[in-house]
Amino acid sequence: MSKFTAIVLAAGSGSRMHSDVKKQYMELEGYPLIYYALKSFSESPVDDIILVTGLEDIEYCRNEIVMRYGFVKVTTIVAGGKERYDSVYNGLNAAIDADYVLIHDGARPFVTDAMIRSSMDAVVKYDAVTVAVPTKDTIKVVDDDGFGVETLDRSVLWNVQTPQSFNRNMLLGAYKDMRTLNDTKITDDTVIIERYANKSVKIIEGDYRNIKVTTPEDINLAKEFLRI
Repeated sequence: MSKFTAIVLAAGSGSRMHSDVKKQYMELEGYPLIYYALKSFSESPVDDIILVTGLEDIEYCRNEIVMRYGFVKVTTIVAGGKERYDSVYNGLNAAIDADYVLIHDGARPFVTDAMIRSSMDAVVKYDAVTVAVPTKDTIKVVDDDGFGVETLDRSVLWNVQTPQSFNRNMLLGAYKDMRTLNDTKITDDTVIIERYANKSVKIIEGDYRNIKVTTPEDINLAKEFLRI
C-alpha cells in the first residue's frame, strides 16, 4: 500500500510581512498561521507530516505547535535551508519511506480536505500534480522599459498553488540533477519536474481562497475568510 507524506514548509523569514514575528507564527484568529495547514493535513488521509522550519525554531514548533495542538501525524521536524528549494530537498530526504509527497506552503492556511484527497488520487495516476486556479486577470509581458509587448491568452493561464504532489523518488532525482548543475533560478517544484525529469505536470482545480499569506493585507483577507 502506498505511503503519502505531507511536507509542510515553514522555514521562510516572511520579510514582506514587516513584522518582528515570523509570518508562520503570527496569530490568526487565536492560532498561529501554521496551525491551519497542519490541522488540515492532520485530519486528512495522509500517513504522516514532515514539518520544515528554521533550525532555531525546531524546539518551539515541537513544543508550542505540534505537542500543544496534538498534531500526532507530525512525525518529523527538520531544518530548512536558505531557499525554498533547499527546504524542500531537506524534507524529501527526511521522507525516506514515502512513495508520494504532498508539498505545501505553510503560509497557505486554507488548503481543504478535498484538495488533499484529489491530489492523492491524481498523483498515483500522473506522478506529478499541482492544484491551481484559472487566472482572472489579463497578463501582459513587459519589456525592460516598462512597455507591454505581448498580451497572453487568459483562457490557458492558471495560477499555481500548493499542495504540489509528486512521486517522491522522481522528484528527489530531479532535485539531485538540479543541485548538480547549481540551477538556482527555481521558484516552484513543478518547474524542477518539467526541467529535470522531463515530465508534464497535471493541473487540478484548487480554490481561490487558497491564498498564500505574504503581506499584512493578506492577513486581513485571511481573517475575513475564517469568519465566513
